[in-house]
Parts: sequence; structure tokens; C-alpha cells
Amino acid sequence: MTLLPTEDGNTPLSPDEQAELIPNLATRAELNEWERANILVAYDWALDSRTLKRQDPLTEPYVRGLHQRMFDQTWKWAGKYRSSEKNIGVPPWLIRDGLGALLGDAHFWVERQTYATDEIAIRFHHRLVLIHPFPNGNGRHARLMADVLAKRQEEPIFTWGGADIAKAGDFRKRYIEALQSADKGEIRSLLEFARS
Repeated sequence: MTLLPTEDGNTPLSPDEQAELIPNLATRAELNEWERANILVAYDWALDSRTLKRQDPLTEPYVRGLHQRMFDQTWKWAGKYRSSEKNIGVPPWLIRDGLGALLGDAHFWVERQTYATDEIAIRFHHRLVLIHPFPNGNGRHARLMADVLAKRQEEPIFTWGGADIAKAGDFRKRYIEALQSADKGEIRSLLEFARS
């Protein structure tokens, strides 16, 4: 399958990464639908009360395992860290260190109640997007991780602007602008967007 050009704000895949597609799909729209179905199964698992009680989401195996569940029917590289440079993210050799530091920080934030629950989840989301550990699906994965952190603390999951922000459009533009504000140290816009 030859993928259509990358949509605004999406991480481009290398030809080798594209070759790791599992189903035989013809268009970007088919890929988006296939991924969506795969992600919904992972969403149900991650937000199930039994999973929330049994699993510590602030561990490296959980982070990788959740990505794998989200994309295991779509990409052979699901749950595996990227090995190529992207338009965003730390160099591939710094992924494990960056993720380890984030997980340690997040454990500290939760244990010490450094921030409100929403802010912990959104700060985690933002830093995970900055690390960009996987070839693709990082934003969707980071949003689900934030939802898991919120629900685990008995808060409602986020609405993320109330629309499908995986699609191009105003909601996606607002999401990316909020992420860029967070890059500059202003987390409020991303918090507001996540609950809008």
C-alpha cells in the first residue's frame, strides 16, 4: 500500500515503517478506519475498572503494551520504540531515558499530589508527545494514557475538544496550538482543550 501524503500534524512514516502494515488497505481513509477499530478495543481494555485496578500505567511495560494493544492489528511495529528520526521527538537513542524520567516524575507528582489530577494527566500527555516514542500513533496513545491516569484517580476521562482530533480541521488545529503553548511552558491551554 502506498499511503497518501501525511495529514497536517501527523508524524510521517518511513517506507520501511509503511511496509510493516498488517492489513491490505488501499487508502488513508481505510487505514484510519482500521486503526480506529483497533484503538477502540484497546480503549475498552484500558478503561475497564479491572484493568485500572490491576495495572500500574506509570511503568514502561504498560506504556509499550498499551501502544501494542492500540495498533497490534494494524502495524507490526506496534509497541516497539521507533528507530528513525521524526519531525518531532527526542533522538531514538534517548527514548528510554526520556520515558524513564517521565515515569519517575509522574510517580512523584501522583504520590506528592504536586498538581491536581487533571494537570498531572495533561503534563504526562504533553511530555509523552514530546518524547514521541513510537513510529506513529503517539498523540492518540498519549491521549489514552492521560484518560487512564484521570480515570485511575476517579476523575472523568477527557473530552479532547469533543471531536475526532485525529482528522484534520479546527479541532486538530486547536489541539496542536495547545501542545505548542505547552512546549513554551503554558499548560493551561492544553488543560482547557482537554476538558472542552
